[in-house]
Amino acid sequence: MTALAFSSTRSWRALPSSFGRIAAALLVAASLAGCSTSNTLEVKPTASVTASSFVDGKYAALVIDAANGKVLYAVNERSPRYPASLTKMMTLYILFEALQSGQVNMATQIPVSVSAASQPPSKIGLRPGETIDVDTAIRALAVKSGNDVAAAVGEYFGGGTEEGAAALMTAKARSLGMNATTFRNASGLPDPLQTTTARDMAVLGLALQKRFPQHFHYFSDTQFAFKGKVIRGHNDMLGRVQGVDGIKTGYIRASGFNIVTSVNRGGRRLIVVVMGGDTARKRNAHVEELIERYLPSSPFAQPSAVLSTGL
Repeated sequence: MTALAFSSTRSWRALPSSFGRIAAALLVAASLAGCSTSNTLEVKPTASVTASSFVDGKYAALVIDAANGKVLYAVNERSPRYPASLTKMMTLYILFEALQSGQVNMATQIPVSVSAASQPPSKIGLRPGETIDVDTAIRALAVKSGNDVAAAVGEYFGGGTEEGAAALMTAKARSLGMNATTFRNASGLPDPLQTTTARDMAVLGLALQKRFPQHFHYFSDTQFAFKGKVIRGHNDMLGRVQGVDGIKTGYIRASGFNIVTSVNRGGRRLIVVVMGGDTARKRNAHVEELIERYLPSSPFAQPSAVLSTGL
């Protein structure tokens, strides 16, 4: 695979203007209220995270306040990373837009090609020639992260090919201000040219929550029924960590364990992005630590001075 220039060097002074642009992009794309760049914080990583978390140069993290785009924590948020199944957030964005425009409805049947059915796991076991309705497809993408479903949805909206879907998804990314993201398929399966950043994934997570609140509940589901079976999801933070209501996990060997998390406590919402975890457990522990630092579950809790969890 083509090597990516995963640099740990960054300019902290670039953060305020960068997230002013995020807010501006989402104002157009998702009817977000603009935020003042003067309210944006510059927060350097704690020593423990810097020293212990850059596993093979994959670590990146970002915490932002969803209400105003304020940056609370950022490390390597503009460095290129492989999205893995975080890609399916954009696949779902395209699907939600089609629902909103009336191009499809929840009962619309999406055909399954031989190519879609042959995708490697994670998958739900679609067979060539059958169809899947939009509602089930959404659940399969959000909960199970089914690659077979992602390919079928991509082909449906991409003129019969995933390449077409990837072009559509990349164009949508640009319209949202995700200028460092390129999609090559609808699933997130390995492709050396399919790259993103923690910053861009935060933009996408915010856009999904702000523009499609009526569909955001899908990201909170932990299981769904398909062909008489209960299919369970991968995000074990749901139902375990107070306030977490989505949204997506992802993993391929080249990326490490990725996650975009939405947490809502007391009417305040954060978007937390962590990429490059060595294991899902370590990734999740780091996310929990970031949540507790910037949105404590106890009103009397004090933010910790040091983030101790390495990835």
